[in-house]
Order: sequence, then C-alpha cells, then structure tokens
Amino acid sequence: QVHLVESGGGSVQVGGSLRLSCQASGATSTDNYCMTWFRQAPGQEREGIASIYSDFITIYVDSVKGRFNISKDNAKNTLYLQMNSVKPEDTAIYYCAAARRLCRRDFSSVFEAWGEGTQVTVSP
Repeated sequence: QVHLVESGGGSVQVGGSLRLSCQASGATSTDNYCMTWFRQAPGQEREGIASIYSDFITIYVDSVKGRFNISKDNAKNTLYLQMNSVKPEDTAIYYCAAARRLCRRDFSSVFEAWGEGTQVTVSP
C-alpha cells in the first residue's frame, strides 16, 4: 500500500514559481505507477493536471502546459511539480495520487492512493 505525503505549498505572487513535492512510501518503486497531480479550487471539482509514467511519459492539462513540469526522483521515491508563471486561477489544494497502471490522458484512472493535499495560494 503506497502512502503519499505532499509538501511545498504556500503563498506565491502572480508570475512566481513554487515546487511541490510528494513523498511516496510503502512501495519499493513507483516506476510502474501512474503518478499524478490533481488540484481542487474552492467551489470547483477536483481536476487532474499532470501525470508521469516510467519517468518519461508525461501528460498535462492544457491550462498548465508550458508552465508546470512534473518529474520524479526514483532514488528518493519523490514526485515533483514545478510550477512557473503562476496565475490566480492556480490557487487550489494540490494532491498527488498513485495508480498501478498506465496513465490515461483524461486522468480517469482509478487511483489507489492519495495524499492529503497542500494548499497553494497565488496572490496579485
């Protein structure tokens, strides 16, 4: 059973950068997992924004493409989300999730593990 813990959230100004981390434990490796970042803004449904599988297969939702970068450090069993050029609409709680299968482009995989989330607030 994979256990996920996010960190790195906080307040950032418009146009700034932030890096989120997701520490995975309980699995020897997440190589065969679809690791995904989701976010949920106030009053909105949770949405998938970035996935990575096997280190080099990445998927992004259009709203973050070119600004966010998802990556993994397998030695540390850690997933990252580098957020650049942030906008007010990026304000949300960010969650990482793990699914032991290939990623789907619509982020519709059934995820076996979820973190508790980290808050990101973008201010003018």
